[in-house]
Amino acid sequence: METQTQFMSTKNIFVITVLALVATILYYSFQGGNSNEDYITKITSDRKAKDEFMKSGSQSPFGEEKKNFKGLNYFPPDINYRISAKLIPVQNKKMVLLPTSDGKEEKYLEYAFAEFELNTQPCRLLILEIPEGEHRGTLFLAFADETSANETYGAGRYLDLKKVPGASSITLDFNEAYNPYCAYSNNFSCPFPPKENILKTAVKAGEKKFHD
Repeated sequence: METQTQFMSTKNIFVITVLALVATILYYSFQGGNSNEDYITKITSDRKAKDEFMKSGSQSPFGEEKKNFKGLNYFPPDINYRISAKLIPVQNKKMVLLPTSDGKEEKYLEYAFAEFELNTQPCRLLILEIPEGEHRGTLFLAFADETSANETYGAGRYLDLKKVPGASSITLDFNEAYNPYCAYSNNFSCPFPPKENILKTAVKAGEKKFHD
């Protein structure tokens, strides 16, 4: 009986040790080490691909001037600007009209609020949904912040978001914040951020302004 007890005790210790090791590996893989390097590598690779599109893509917003394109400007990738925000669905959703850069308006549907903390400041952004057309159901997030009109485009920047029905949180990766096409050319019409989305803090991540 004593031998069996010792065997079971040794087996339990072995199992606990293995589980602890696995948990430690998973923790560091998500919190630091190579995951941070891999993340920066991915962001850098995505930016290079976008530059290539801007320079040679048939749909480049630079049109005939793309041959002179030298590259977009960015803040260095910073994983601290990849934020998990609380997602609060909007009840009794209403249509929102956003003014555009060419003096018109575009119609969107309220979707949810994203609440988070950035630079010790509580933040809240209104996420909108495209209500019609080929992009119907796509989420739309435009924001401005303390860098707008200084380091970044004055009319704000955009973030692409993925809709996950029933989700209680959403990832806001400001390293992927990008300029609307009207930042490069007056030939495009771009909606401005809603007044709710003018942050009172600096988002030093993502794309900077294209023109000095």
